[in-house]
Amino acid sequence: MKALLVLVFSLLVTSASASAAQTELTWYGHSAFKLTTPTGKVLLIDPWITNPANKNGKADLAALKHVDLILISHGHFDHVGDAVAIAKTTGAKLVSTFDLGNALVTYAGYPKAQAGFDTQGNFGGEISVLDGEVKIAFIPAVHSSAVMDENGKDLHQGGNPGGFLISVKNGPVIYHTGDTDLFSDMRLISQFHKVDVMLACIGDHFTMGPDRAALATKLVAPRVVIPMHYGTFPVLNGTPAEFKAALAKDGVKSKLVVMQPDEMLKF
Repeated sequence: MKALLVLVFSLLVTSASASAAQTELTWYGHSAFKLTTPTGKVLLIDPWITNPANKNGKADLAALKHVDLILISHGHFDHVGDAVAIAKTTGAKLVSTFDLGNALVTYAGYPKAQAGFDTQGNFGGEISVLDGEVKIAFIPAVHSSAVMDENGKDLHQGGNPGGFLISVKNGPVIYHTGDTDLFSDMRLISQFHKVDVMLACIGDHFTMGPDRAALATKLVAPRVVIPMHYGTFPVLNGTPAEFKAALAKDGVKSKLVVMQPDEMLKF
């Protein structure tokens, strides 16, 4: 039974009660996260649980007995990851753009009954899920998207790539960038929702690297920024140290928190 390092950020937690339930955020490496709401609802984001950075990937995957929603930012294999297997085991519903959802059902084997209009949308839209406990806004991303079919060979169009702005009732607002470059409209996000936690890709080569991710963080202005999508493969060579230096150079006031695979934070 592996130990999880738990960090509590008092700046995100109200002082109402020391025993009040909190939102839990677990990183599995790469862009894969588990979000557990104060009432115990479980959301997975880009669930490549068995990615090379996660030494406990197989055990973590087997431990996912209850999942309510699976959020997928775009169709690339390292973001779809283990989603289909998890969906078939847990009955989790798919949160994605409609085009991506259709491609995942048609080509990748995601259960059709678990991919409906109630959990799918498009950029500019926001959906309310889990009896109103969570709201999810669809945020654009500058990247690409293609879905690999079940035989692992053929690629099919997967709609446009995106990210998610997740607002948890009695919890934080979390922005998962998906895979993206820096784009100036990021500054508009905080006009609609003040972001508590930004999960920012920094790996470079296929996404923005540390310097551009630092500017993205400045535009979004979250309370906390957590780097992701780096180091999984040698080509993703952006590092948290470079990101830290870039944040300082740009005068970004957000608190940098570097997680390790299987680490959990509470908000």
